[in-house]
Amino acid sequence: MSTETPESAASPPVRPSSTPSRRTFIAATSAAGGVIAAGGLVTGPSLLGVEEAAAAEASPSSRVTLTVNGERHTVTVDNRTSLLDLLREHLGLTGSKKGCNAGACGACTVLVDGRRINSCLTLAVRLEGAEVTTVEGLAKGERLHPLQQAFIDQDAFQCGYCTPGQIVSGVGCMQEGHTGSAAEIREWMSGNICRCGCYVKIVRAVEQASGRK
Repeated sequence: MSTETPESAASPPVRPSSTPSRRTFIAATSAAGGVIAAGGLVTGPSLLGVEEAAAAEASPSSRVTLTVNGERHTVTVDNRTSLLDLLREHLGLTGSKKGCNAGACGACTVLVDGRRINSCLTLAVRLEGAEVTTVEGLAKGERLHPLQQAFIDQDAFQCGYCTPGQIVSGVGCMQEGHTGSAAEIREWMSGNICRCGCYVKIVRAVEQASGRK
């Protein structure tokens, strides 16, 4: 008895296809694209990166002269530099803190020509000839400003991060005449946030320094 399979029943021979399948084509092109992209990252920065670097180097700058804590300074800064960054990065006055950097917390409060401002929102180049007072400029030699002493007496701080801005803002509040009552002090100091929650003692310190206690 023969065991050979009849020719008509045998499976047709498999012929190699000369055209790649859709799945093979997609996989191959994706791999090639990844190699090209990786090669671009390895060999050097993209053209976009070079353009951004060139634009940064070409950023316009200006000279500005202002008086800070009684000392006159003339500096050249990028036109986008905030007063806060000028104080901290160029003049080394780090008492004014960078909290939110959006004018919402008051940690960067300084006095400009006697008025309270958020230094993080103020461009330095707009202050030509201005008089700036930071927390470092409140004391007279070894003698603390009355409000600085009151903050110590009333224990009006915990972590201390907001304290410089609170004190400068409190000095401004006193100079503006907004210390008639505890409620008035709270209202006019409301732009200064204390995340430790020392508000009661802060108000007491302002009351003490203004002569209400």
